[in-house]
Amino acid sequence: MSQVFLPHTLDELWTKKQENPAALIMAGGTDLLVKIRDRKLPPAVILGLENIAELRQIEQQDEEICIGSMVTHQQLLDSPIIQTQLPVLHQAVAVLGSPPIRHMGTIGGNICTASPAGDTLPPLYVLNAGLELKNAAASRLLLIKDFIRGPGQTLLSSNEILYKIRIPIPAPHSPGFYFKVGQRKALAISIISMACLLQLAEDNRILDGRFAWGSTGPTVMRFPEVENTLIGEKLSPIVLGKLGQSMAALVSPISDIRASAEYRRLLVSKLPLKIWQSHFSSLSAASGHGD
Repeated sequence: MSQVFLPHTLDELWTKKQENPAALIMAGGTDLLVKIRDRKLPPAVILGLENIAELRQIEQQDEEICIGSMVTHQQLLDSPIIQTQLPVLHQAVAVLGSPPIRHMGTIGGNICTASPAGDTLPPLYVLNAGLELKNAAASRLLLIKDFIRGPGQTLLSSNEILYKIRIPIPAPHSPGFYFKVGQRKALAISIISMACLLQLAEDNRILDGRFAWGSTGPTVMRFPEVENTLIGEKLSPIVLGKLGQSMAALVSPISDIRASAEYRRLLVSKLPLKIWQSHFSSLSAASGHGD
């Protein structure tokens, strides 16, 4: 049987951690408790973070959004700040798991689990999210792309917690999109997922374009060298189609029980066109042309 402590402050947490150096840190528990139940982890002292109030806040501070690591997916879904300032993240949590999972699971847990299929990860990559890590003596800041090293592998040390996620507020006229393909319409681990953040001029010319792919490699994948070819182009099906083909040649998916590597590459080639079909095709029809 595991012994569980639920400190109410960070000071209490550090004290308990010092008394129990091998203790496991638990966020929502949707992954950790399953691993202990399935005996993939031995029973251990568990330090739960759920009662530490400062880890459960969403705040806008100057030019960034600060999200505590213990903010649940449901809190993200309900937050006006996330809805208005970070819609790409809002779209992702809307299709994450079931209502019970969204009420228990946390953004910090999703990040630290470091699954290539994690729904919050592609949006956080295109948002250039920074992660504030904290121990009893100091804190440090890493970009999420540097923090996650592989499936279940991060740069979080045994005496640290993920404290906050810091996200620069996107520039004006920067629509975000999240698409997920699964074996079902709901309650499915992604076969592939795509997050996109575009910055557009008034004539729909692309000033910046970021694409992040989930379930296509050992970590979420981005290809800045391909993204840079978008700059100055006018958003169109042709441009997005070429982008998909270029990125399909660069991803490194595997075949597993959910899909083959070849099918995942096909989805990468086609998904960018969904942006046009779902959000911009009406503009093309209204103007009478497709450029």
